Amino acid sequence: MCSGCFMTTRVAVAFRPAWFNSILSILCLFILCLLGPGPRASAAECPGNPGALGTSRVLVVDPRAHPRIGSMQYPEALPLEDHEVVLTFDDGPLPKYSNQILRILDQECIKATFFIIGKQANASPETVRRVAAAGHSVGTHTQDHPLALQNLPLEQAIATIDNGIASTSAALGDPSLLAPFFRVPGLHHSREIDAYLASRNLQLWSSDFVADDWRDIGPDRVAKLAIERIEARGKGILLLHDIQPRTVAALPMILRELKSRGYRIVHVVPATAERPATPTRLVQWRLSRPAVPMEVTYVPDAGETLPIPTFTDQRGQLDDSLTTGHETVVAAAQTLPIPGRDLFSAPEEPLVLVPNARLDSSRRAFLTALINWGAGPGAGSCPHARERARTLWR
Repeated sequence: MCSGCFMTTRVAVAFRPAWFNSILSILCLFILCLLGPGPRASAAECPGNPGALGTSRVLVVDPRAHPRIGSMQYPEALPLEDHEVVLTFDDGPLPKYSNQILRILDQECIKATFFIIGKQANASPETVRRVAAAGHSVGTHTQDHPLALQNLPLEQAIATIDNGIASTSAALGDPSLLAPFFRVPGLHHSREIDAYLASRNLQLWSSDFVADDWRDIGPDRVAKLAIERIEARGKGILLLHDIQPRTVAALPMILRELKSRGYRIVHVVPATAERPATPTRLVQWRLSRPAVPMEVTYVPDAGETLPIPTFTDQRGQLDDSLTTGHETVVAAAQTLPIPGRDLFSAPEEPLVLVPNARLDSSRRAFLTALINWGAGPGAGSCPHARERARTLWR
């Protein structure tokens, strides 16, 4: 409860009857519902850039509990709130461009996740260490980026996965700095690869949207695609590449647009013995909108008709056991109407309660107004206040 409501309630306890205190607490709850949730964790202060987008919060995940994430391929996505985005970068490091990406992120005080290729780490270990030193999460992306990992013999696929981890770990100099995050090149996975990664407690990252920055398009187009796809879903993981000059040019545009549209950046890190996973509910991982619009071949409109179904067995044959022999056959109707889109709409009606004899008429009228207001438009976020009033009425 807000501090003002809390202090007012404490004063009321000393000088008002019990029923007044209950009504006052209900009013406070309604006021809080109207005002909405309190301010979220703001982006950390950014030296030299007070208007930076920043990183709003850190999400700690347990790869063992959620081994595969990303709605482009899997039923689970990160438990993000609306307008929260996780930035990820693949295929680096390539110092010429990766260092520019790091500088842009540093200027905005943003933390991201980098999926490192082992050979790139061997060639530029100092850039890998710079990624970790800047506070970003460091995952892996195989040793040599095979474009069809799923088609390799399993032994070869395992070798490039393990070698990529070994090379990146060696470049870091401290294996504890390596996050157990892995992304398959081209997102081409298989059940065998997924099972192996899970056996190593590696979290397999897909994505929720991409910006096509590996294609031969301009940075303006990259930024436009990124924002359009983020807006279509409202939250999720964005996949970019820190080895592309177009990504370097597009990233400031993406960040400016995210800030102007009220998006927040979330940094994902792995759980450890000293850092437990962020408390979440399973439904937060599973209730995710699709990353791209679902393709539907045909959706009938209201007013059209569909054939009447018949009782059949699993082979599609009429099953006589499902009939009794006394049915009336109606030959005239061979189709059914398509229901309208408002078939399941049911507006909530004002709540009617039996008055409590202990309440006088004025207090009953006041509580009735509160309860029915709480059931009206725009008050659906106030179930606790409504329930409190309902309890007092009884």
